[in-house]
Amino acid sequence: MLLNRWSKRFYESTRGRIVGLLRRGTLTVDQIATSLGLTGNAVRAQLTTLERDGLVEQRIARQGGVGKPAFAYRITSDADRLFSRAYIPVLAQLLDVLGERIGRSEMEGVMRTLGTRLAAQAAPPTGSPRERLDAAARFLEELGGGADIEEREGTFFIRGFSCPLGATVVSHPEMCVAIETMLSDLIGSPAHECCNRGDRPQCGFRIDLPIDRTAGTR
Repeated sequence: MLLNRWSKRFYESTRGRIVGLLRRGTLTVDQIATSLGLTGNAVRAQLTTLERDGLVEQRIARQGGVGKPAFAYRITSDADRLFSRAYIPVLAQLLDVLGERIGRSEMEGVMRTLGTRLAAQAAPPTGSPRERLDAAARFLEELGGGADIEEREGTFFIRGFSCPLGATVVSHPEMCVAIETMLSDLIGSPAHECCNRGDRPQCGFRIDLPIDRTAGTR
C-alpha cells in the first residue's frame, strides 16, 4: 500500500484535509472553511502553521474594497514533491530493471556516477578537511538522512539516524555506493560505507581524513 501510516494520519488531520483541498486548486479561507465545516479563524490558524512549514503559500485572489485585497491559498511546489508517493516504488522498479540488464560492476559504476552528480548539487566544498566533513554531513541531512559526526581515536564516522534511501537500500544495497561517492567527493577524502540495512536502515560511513601534524584535522 503506497499510503504509509504517517501520510494517512496527516491526511486525516485538519491540516492534512486542508492540504488535500489545496492540492485540487487555489482556495480562499471562506471556501476552505465551508468545505470542511470549520470557522474561518480555525482555518487561518492551520494555514499559518502550513505556511510556516512551507507547504502552502498566500496570494492575492482579487482586489476587494479600497486597501482590502482578498487572499487565497495554494500548495507550494515543494509540497507537491513532498506528497508524491510515486518516487519510491518507481525508483525500486527502476533499480530492479537495471539489475536485470547490467552486471554488478556496471551497476556500481552507475551508482558512483550518481553520487558524483549529487555532490555537484551541493555548495563547492571549501575549508579544512574537518570543515568539509561538517558541510558534507549537513548536505546528507538536507537529503533526509539526519546525521552526527563521531570521532574515535582519530577516525571519523558519519552516523545517520535514518537513511534518505531507506525504502530501497534493503533490497538494493548498491544505493549506499552513491552516498559513499557523494561524501567522498564533498569531503575530498575517502568515505567507506558501513551502513545498517536492517529493519530501520541507518547511514554509516567511516571517513579517512588527512591529519595535519601541526593543526590537526581542524
